[in-house]
Amino acid sequence: MQNYELMVIFTPVLSEEDYRAAQKKFASLVTDSGGEVVHEKPWGLKSLAYPIQKKTTGLYWVMEYKTPSDFNEKLKTQLLRDESVLRHMFTALDKYAVEYNAKKKSGVHSVTEKAEA
Repeated sequence: MQNYELMVIFTPVLSEEDYRAAQKKFASLVTDSGGEVVHEKPWGLKSLAYPIQKKTTGLYWVMEYKTPSDFNEKLKTQLLRDESVLRHMFTALDKYAVEYNAKKKSGVHSVTEKAEA
């Protein structure tokens, strides 16, 4: 099982219920395939760096999960088929990124974060 992070930008015209349903849909795809959702966080409405399909904002969602590496192709197909998804990005996490995310979730600040505060 490999650790991954998925960031999805949904279209901003989704209602709150549709936004939650889309999140649940992709999280359940991971769990149904034998994977595990480690953490998920909806970022909400954010401005885009450039317009996508004539939209300047998007609903961001980030999910960290563990799954076999061959599953990402199936998930990618589902993301591309979904009309509510503007963009998506997979990131394979190494052990340091997993450790960093765990510390971040538990509230432990890094040295650079302490210096900025």
